[in-house]
Amino acid sequence: MSTTMLGMSAFMDWQGGLKTAQGIFWFAGGGILGWPFSLALAVPFLLEEAVLAAISGEVVGILTRTLDGTARSFILLAFVTAIDTFFYRKLEVVPFNIVRYNIFSGPGKGPDIFGTEPWHFYVRNLLLNFNIWFIFAIGALPLAALQYKDRSIHPSKRTTFRSIVFLSPFYLWLAIFTLQPHKEERFMFPAYPALALNAAIGLHVALSYIGSSNPRTLFGMIPPKVKFVAVSVLMIGAIDAGLWRTMGMVTAYSAPLHIYSTLENLEQAVPGGILCLGKEWYRFPSSYFLPNDMKAKFVKSAFDGLLPGEFHEGKTGFGIWSGTWLMPPGMNDENREDMSKYTSLSQCSFLVDSYFPGSKSSELEPHYVLDTANWQELSCRQFLDTSRTSLLGRTLWLPDSNLIPERFRRQYGRYCLLRRKRET
Repeated sequence: MSTTMLGMSAFMDWQGGLKTAQGIFWFAGGGILGWPFSLALAVPFLLEEAVLAAISGEVVGILTRTLDGTARSFILLAFVTAIDTFFYRKLEVVPFNIVRYNIFSGPGKGPDIFGTEPWHFYVRNLLLNFNIWFIFAIGALPLAALQYKDRSIHPSKRTTFRSIVFLSPFYLWLAIFTLQPHKEERFMFPAYPALALNAAIGLHVALSYIGSSNPRTLFGMIPPKVKFVAVSVLMIGAIDAGLWRTMGMVTAYSAPLHIYSTLENLEQAVPGGILCLGKEWYRFPSSYFLPNDMKAKFVKSAFDGLLPGEFHEGKTGFGIWSGTWLMPPGMNDENREDMSKYTSLSQCSFLVDSYFPGSKSSELEPHYVLDTANWQELSCRQFLDTSRTSLLGRTLWLPDSNLIPERFRRQYGRYCLLRRKRET
């Protein structure tokens, strides 16, 4: 996301000359250090360079800048590959591995085995998280085209072409990932700067229409004060909706980031102890949250895919940093379950579990929180029960007040850190 912003800024800023090399390098940096597919966002800007070369005849200059940016990018790729090769102890070009698995892995592999979503997944997600700004972003190009048509003095062809280039990355990115069956919210992160730019341009064009004083237009007949109040209410409402959304997410789902602080008490966290994760394995933030060489382990739950492996901890006979190059046993690229990833519940000193009233327990996922004979609560935080909470309560923050009608109130469960009771 950050390199997208820097790359777009370089391509857009023509003061002091074209910055093609810098733009290519920033986009390549995002692809090499982050996610290689983010390079697609550079395509409209590279096409602009090619068109400019064809029109202006400055082929040599544009080729020189392009080769300069490409050379910088390959130097970065070589540097990153050297580091990865040192730690993996074999030649590894990680960006290529990501592309190969996601596009060229063949049947039974690839991203689709982790789940698919309908075409409107990103539309719903972006509406939820960006509200009217997503609408402005989607409407930016049609609004700009309408403005161009209505103007008595049309901008130059170069200005029009540049406007299309600036607006294209977000549309391109949204189209590419809408067509992919496997969808995740994080796949939109690289394009957020492009979304923000589109939204700003869309808003600018809309305000130019609203601010018109031409009495022959609909907006020109509305008193300026009325338009000012209406626009202010809309803008403030959109900002408030974003804040409510943020507060709603923090108050509903932040429990997994807080309950581990109890383990900082050395009397409770025995060095070398084992903290177990069952159905809540996918919300575990990081082993860095665990003190005193405590280990995180998995106990069997209803999940039947591949769980993360553990780094090797060999101290002798395996070279430098053996944990980075010795592959954990049972790993595969087909999301097949590996039973060796599980430990026995009897080995667990601590356990993280969630409980939602009304949920059904099962043999693989019992309500450990209610098993007070074997487990003691060390730390519990409220966690939103989405199955019992209305759409409004899941979408935005709502105060826990009797003033809110009961059908709209947020319903909570508990997210707990448990300690095994000592036998007496």
